[in-house]
Amino acid sequence: MSPTLLTQSKSFRAVATAAGLSWALLAALPAIAQSSGSQPSQMQRSVPAAKAVPPDLPKERVHADISTRSVRVTSSFTGTEIIIFGAIQYGRPEYAATDDIYDVVVIVEGTAQPLVARRKSRVGGIWINTNSLTFESVPSYYAISSTRQLDEIADPIVLRNNDIGFEQVRMQPVSGWESGMTTADLREFREAVIRLKIRDGLYKQDDFSVAFVGGASLFRTAIDLPANIPVGTLTARVFLFRSGQVLDKFQTQVRMQREGVERFLFDFAFGYPLIYGIVAVLIAAGAGLAASSYFGRRRG
Repeated sequence: MSPTLLTQSKSFRAVATAAGLSWALLAALPAIAQSSGSQPSQMQRSVPAAKAVPPDLPKERVHADISTRSVRVTSSFTGTEIIIFGAIQYGRPEYAATDDIYDVVVIVEGTAQPLVARRKSRVGGIWINTNSLTFESVPSYYAISSTRQLDEIADPIVLRNNDIGFEQVRMQPVSGWESGMTTADLREFREAVIRLKIRDGLYKQDDFSVAFVGGASLFRTAIDLPANIPVGTLTARVFLFRSGQVLDKFQTQVRMQREGVERFLFDFAFGYPLIYGIVAVLIAAGAGLAASSYFGRRRG
């Protein structure tokens, strides 16, 4: 056989072999497809399927309480601490990619009181009060406790709609603003009030101070009440957030009341102011005469 015929014969056998393999693969395709559909690969089995939230599940609710509902204020009161704890009802942590799916914000707000803010200016080398602004009602105490920073929990619009944050503290001016005061001046007075309240320890914000305990349903936080906190009713508001939206809110109150001699003097001073003033003058005069007589005898 000539070399040319041998080469052609080998080529023919190669083509025949390739054709046979092609027919074999075509015949095996249905079996391969059936096997792939009935038995997924190891890589496919390792990817968990996404869980859909059933539409008939009840809405999440938040319930909270305070370690004490009454705080006694006496002459030796140096401040105290209250614990706010609660639980998330119908919580669904199993449907989230992470365990930390809920955010809790706790607001403790004191009784609103009138407040006069004054601005000093240097006139002729002397610092004097030049402008003043009277606010109708300003919370005497305002504490914020949250699981994260507020800007990470929700948008500013959501926070503003729920009065959360120092920027949302209600301060309505009633006098002083009509004397040519601009919007920038009002903002400066507002910021100054908040700054002074923070300096006195009456306004405070503690991020990451609300902790979940025992899973993702129970939470707690501690709120410090300073010694200079005005006596009155404290309102505690608890907000439950998820994905930047308010799911539920809860509200309760803490009553601060005077006890002992301080309560007697307070009731006497505000209940009978004229008699209290006369008694105070008589006590001061008697103390002065007693001291003068005692030191006069010692000199003699």
